[in-house]
Amino acid sequence: MEERDTIPFRNLHSRDYQGHKKKVHSVAWNCSGTKLASGSVDQTARIWHIEHHGHGKVKDIELKGHTDSVDQLCWDPKHADLIATASGDKTVRLWDARSGKCSQQAELSGENINITYKPDGTHIAVGNRDDELTILDVRKFKPLHKRKFTYEVNEIAWNMTGDKFFLTTGNGTVEVLAYPSLDRVDTLMAHTAGCYCIAIDPLGRYVAVGSADSLVSLWDIKEMLCLRTFTKLEWPVRTISFNHTGEYIASASEDLFIDISNVQTGRTVHQIPCRAAMNSVEWNPKHNLLAYAGDDKNKYQADEGIFRIFGFESA
Repeated sequence: MEERDTIPFRNLHSRDYQGHKKKVHSVAWNCSGTKLASGSVDQTARIWHIEHHGHGKVKDIELKGHTDSVDQLCWDPKHADLIATASGDKTVRLWDARSGKCSQQAELSGENINITYKPDGTHIAVGNRDDELTILDVRKFKPLHKRKFTYEVNEIAWNMTGDKFFLTTGNGTVEVLAYPSLDRVDTLMAHTAGCYCIAIDPLGRYVAVGSADSLVSLWDIKEMLCLRTFTKLEWPVRTISFNHTGEYIASASEDLFIDISNVQTGRTVHQIPCRAAMNSVEWNPKHNLLAYAGDDKNKYQADEGIFRIFGFESA
């Protein structure tokens, strides 16, 4: 046991999950860590029941209804069977993961690319290709706020308490807004190139930002100061995630590995080799299982429609 702790993630394996017809853009775990959702260019999302030990046949349910790519999805943080999807078809849909049925749908004004839940499960924020932010009331599934920005807006996130809202921007800044007023309270001069992705530490201490300058920066959420940067990747950082204990951060790009670093030291503890640029990495909220999906192609150069999960004791 001692040996294992000194070199985390050594001797662990990845498993493949095949089902989509085109590449997978987004992977996300439900709040209990028992189900994983995948959203694809094939216009569907799928729900997979994942056991962190055991080898049972994985059943998946298809969520059908979108008429364009499912770009991002997120689960209700308080309900293990409710999931929201954002699509290029201008709709946001809410689904029941048990039946696979769409229970709510909102028609918005543009192609939706980013979506996130408020931690208390009451609101959903959606960003589109036209840099417009819409906040939906989850119960009525109607817009509460709309705000159009004059700069490129990328991934978005609430803090744990839900009174601050973060926007990553194409200018290399992170705009910090008060919530629900959406008044700007701070601008973090985070990077020398556009900021693409953001993650909040599950213990609420830090916010991490991934940038086109290939760096990941770590910020103290109370002081809004940069504590350190993670420098292993060489290409624009597309996706980042903290593990459930807040000890490790995974980051990925067009580099052919996923970096896992120690949050406190900034040092790499493991690298997962991958065969293509990554679109989405996300740690399970209960176990050290990392789901990841990218632009994988088969030998005929067609999309494989695959995602993988790393962290199993056996392949």
